[in-house]
Amino acid sequence: MLRLDRYLSNATALTRSQAQRAVRGGRVMVEGETVKLGATLIPLDARVSLDGEPVTPPRPRYVMLHKPPGVVCATEDPSHRTAIDLLDLPNPAGLHFAGRLDIDATGLVLITDDGQWSHRIVSPARHCDKCYRVGLDRDPTDEELLQLRTGLRLRGEEKPTRPAKLESIKPGEWLITLSEGRYHQVKRMFAAVGCKVISLHRESIGQLALDTQLKVGQYRNLTLDEIGLF
Repeated sequence: MLRLDRYLSNATALTRSQAQRAVRGGRVMVEGETVKLGATLIPLDARVSLDGEPVTPPRPRYVMLHKPPGVVCATEDPSHRTAIDLLDLPNPAGLHFAGRLDIDATGLVLITDDGQWSHRIVSPARHCDKCYRVGLDRDPTDEELLQLRTGLRLRGEEKPTRPAKLESIKPGEWLITLSEGRYHQVKRMFAAVGCKVISLHRESIGQLALDTQLKVGQYRNLTLDEIGLF
């Protein structure tokens, strides 16, 4: 189900406010009946017309972005460029993030307007793996690696972290895979053992890896097979 005004703004060139005015003006029909309330919930397969012309149902959008540093994962921000600003997509209203990255982090970001799909990615109950390449000011000791791999308690939290997977790439650079998504978790976990994160790059979410053909700041639509991974 989707609000009628959002349905129209997603499926046509109308903005949300223009769609609301069109509805109030009696220009919109749903299943052959005039509807004048923009907040009316309708199924995505409803027959909708605007000024007598049928409106094609909006299709959910699924986007992979190679996030650059200095960009925030937000729909709006008064001080910084947002990841949504990087997308040349019509009707960006309704788009949201299936997992955010910090402003200084780079890598894979998934953007969609399918709430059920994104919930399967970010829901704590799903334990969806996320892999990051991390640059550190020093390598963890064997004892510190054991703490990270078995779980440790972060400051201000009662439950310890879930076990993490760690793999050394080269001195000062590691891959860490988490199955949860706490606030600033990677940085806080390494800080808890005395290591400082210098760089943070998300490589993959679940079985979906960042497309190596995407340059920093570029994006593309997901394939049907990629959408079906979640």
